[in-house]
Amino acid sequence: MNVEIRIDPYPGQHDINDLWRDTWEIDGIADFNAVLTRSLVHVGAFIDGTRLVGFANMAWDGGFHAFLVDVCVHPDHRDEGVGQKLVQTIIDIARNRGAKWIHVDFEPHLKPFYLSCGFESTEAGVLKIRS
Repeated sequence: MNVEIRIDPYPGQHDINDLWRDTWEIDGIADFNAVLTRSLVHVGAFIDGTRLVGFANMAWDGGFHAFLVDVCVHPDHRDEGVGQKLVQTIIDIARNRGAKWIHVDFEPHLKPFYLSCGFESTEAGVLKIRS
């Protein structure tokens, strides 16, 4: 399988919603392009030139801190290195665009993946303000 990683691809709303539904069993954001226009960088993994099978977004504070969010790989393409390619590409681009720190939150079962991508485990806090 040949996976092409694209930088700032602006996938179609239908494509991103399908990927989120297949990955997390939730619908995507109603207007994902509005989110992406405020991102430092986002990357997509495509097969056959058109099919979106992976995605990652890098939000930021406009300064030195960036936040890796929305990392997902279609279940049919996990354990093929797609996730690591996405994360390494987005880290390299964020570094080139001025980020000095990259933060990521993840569920415990994903810790080995993020550690393999170079992240260190830290204590952090999160507050859910809406359901």
